[in-house]
Formats: sequence, C-alpha cells, structure tokens
Amino acid sequence: MSYSFSCLLLSLVFTFSQSLKAQSQLGWRGPDRNGIYQETRLMQSWPEQGPDLVWETTDVGLGYSSPVIAGERFYITGMNSSRDREIFSAYSLNGEKIYETEYGSPWDASYPETRTTPTIVGDRAWVISGQGEVVCIDITNGDIVWKVEGGKIFERGTGRWGTAESPLVFDRKVIYTPGGDQTTMVALNKQTGEPVWKSPPLGDNYGYVSPLLITHNGRRQIVAMTEENAIGVNPGNGEIEWTFGDWGRERGNNITTNTPLFLEGRIFYSNGYGITSFMLELNEDATDVSLVWRNEDHGTHHGGFVLVDGVIYGSNWISNNQGNWVAVDWDSGETLYNEEWGRGVSKGSVISAGNMLYCYDERRGMVGLVNPNRTNFEVVSQFRMTGGEGPHWSHPVIHDGILYVRHGTALKAFNIRN
Repeated sequence: MSYSFSCLLLSLVFTFSQSLKAQSQLGWRGPDRNGIYQETRLMQSWPEQGPDLVWETTDVGLGYSSPVIAGERFYITGMNSSRDREIFSAYSLNGEKIYETEYGSPWDASYPETRTTPTIVGDRAWVISGQGEVVCIDITNGDIVWKVEGGKIFERGTGRWGTAESPLVFDRKVIYTPGGDQTTMVALNKQTGEPVWKSPPLGDNYGYVSPLLITHNGRRQIVAMTEENAIGVNPGNGEIEWTFGDWGRERGNNITTNTPLFLEGRIFYSNGYGITSFMLELNEDATDVSLVWRNEDHGTHHGGFVLVDGVIYGSNWISNNQGNWVAVDWDSGETLYNEEWGRGVSKGSVISAGNMLYCYDERRGMVGLVNPNRTNFEVVSQFRMTGGEGPHWSHPVIHDGILYVRHGTALKAFNIRN
C-alpha cells in the first residue's frame, strides 16, 4: 500500500468518524439518555462553598428542561417573559444570549413550566411543547423549519400535566408519543414533519417519559411508557411488538415519568406514586418480555436514575415533598441502601461522571457530589443552588468540565475540573 493511499484512507476514516460524531444525537440526559457523561479529570471533592462559579444567567425563561451543549453554544427551552409562549434560546458558552425563538404554547393547567429538553442533530433541534406541538428549529439562527400541531392532529390522550417529552431523533425520524384513541406513538420525517408511521392505539393516555432507542440481538426497538403500559415499538413501521402492564398495583391514573435503562437484554423501569420499580427481560427476538424482579424501595418521582458498576442509583418517592436515596443491585433487585440525605434535603435528580454521582435535591436546591458504593449514601461535598424560582426539578448537565445547574429562570455554570 502506497504512502499516499494510506494517507487518503486515514483521512477518509477520520472524516467519516467525525461526520458520525457530528451527527450524534445530543439532548436529554446525555448522548445515551442514561444520565452518564463521559468526562475525565473531574474534582473528587469540592471546596466548602462549592466549586467555582464560572458564570450565571437569569433569563433562560421559567422551565425544568436541561441545557444541551453543541459546538460553541448551548441551547435551552423556557417560557417567555409573559409566560404565555415557550421559547428556544441559544447562548455562547460564557452565558451570553445569542437569540431566542418562540416556538409553541405551554401547558395551560397545573405546572405549565417548559419541560422539553431539545434534541440536537447537526444544525437542527427538535422540541415538543406542553400542548404537543412538535417543532424543528435551525440552531444557526433560531428559524423554525417546520411545526406540527401534534397534540391536536393525533388527538393526544391528555394527562394532568401536559406533554413532557424530549423527542427521540434517529435515522430520518423524530418520535412523539401522544397516546389516545388514534395512535400511541408517531414518527415524523425529521426534515419535513410529514408522518412516517403511526403505531396502533392502546386507548391509553400518554406518560411523561422520553423514549429510548435500544438494540437487542441486532434488532432495534423503541422502549417507552404510557399511563398504563411499558411498550416496545418497531422503529421501522411503528408496530407495537410487546406491552407490559402488570406493575404490581391497580391500573388507572398511573404517573410515569422516567426514561428506562437498558443493558444486555434487560430493561429497568422506576416511577413514583407507588409504582416503584421492576426489571424486564426481552426474549430472543424482542417480541415479548418477562418479569425478572420487582423492588418496592426504588420508585423515582421524576429525577431519573443511573447504572454504575452494576448498581442502580436514584431517589424514591415517599410523598411529593419527601424521598430517600436508594441503591439497588442490577442483577438481583436487592436493595443495598435506602437512606435520607439529611437536614431537610429530599429526593431529586441524579447523573454520573468520572465514577461519581451528582445529585440535585428538588426541595432546598442542594447539589451533592456522592461516592457510589453498595453500602451507604456517602455525600463527599455539597453546596446550595441559589437564585431562580420554583421546585429544583431540572436535571444537571456536565460538559467539558463544567457542571450546569438550573433553577427555574436561573442557570449557573460551575468549574468541576481538576
């Protein structure tokens, strides 16, 4: 092989790998939707007052969504100043606003604050408003490329708190889960918004779950939750390949909120309000599931959970204002610990990076650096997030050594790199 040909081959491989990287889905709970951020050289403890504050802003709009970093900008959703429209905003990485775009209508009842975290692929972002409007935005300038009145067109099965879904984007599709009597899940063409497929209806209200794309024995599948069912959907044609509704409690008015975890044919689900948690296992061709175990201690309200070294970490729902922090063995479902954070700190959201947990208490705004282990909830360092308003329901994000924490209209960036 000649030197010039070798150089050309290496160049093509590099270009292809960079193209794949550039087209990776960025958005809800990291690139794999599992709360794991592949960061290195992070601090293993923080100063008493917390890590250094790099910058802060108070104009992201009221909401619970998380920022998404793409290139030299980050993008976030919220409500406008009059709180009657949802906005998509772009910022430089030093916190300066570049533009904001009104794209949809917020939910008009309980907790109308914006929930959708943008999904970004290339130079496009996709969001879903509280009223179920699916919108594609050009991130270079904030222009709306297309908009589909998904809630109305697909006659969504409305829950108590409106749509709270971050769209799943892959191939040429953007996924939305309206529920209802017309369909359960739909795929739209990501370039045009035209329908690609509609899954059959289950006569079931939507959940508040952002779906997950998995691969099992070479077959891809979308796993999601409605109000009454865990489901597996064929990503090519929308066929519902399996459902599971035996949650160990009476059916009716279930509140499902958390994206499941997937590993080696097993799917873990956990939700609050007494649903608790369970593990399912797919059969060989992903056309059915069986129950592996249930756990009554792990029942996450809406803060997500992470899998680190064979242990599932998250918080549970005791009441709307109270919850403990729980660790469960992935294989057996055994509860390893179920503990209070202490001092009035409650349940919340959790992510992981650098083999540490980052926990964000929803009640007082405590941010904790936690050592993951199988014996106790070990808070190494903590500080309190100040500013903003409302519950601390946003999930933190880590990118390039910066920890992003949101509270309502406020967003702060902290340097956590060694």
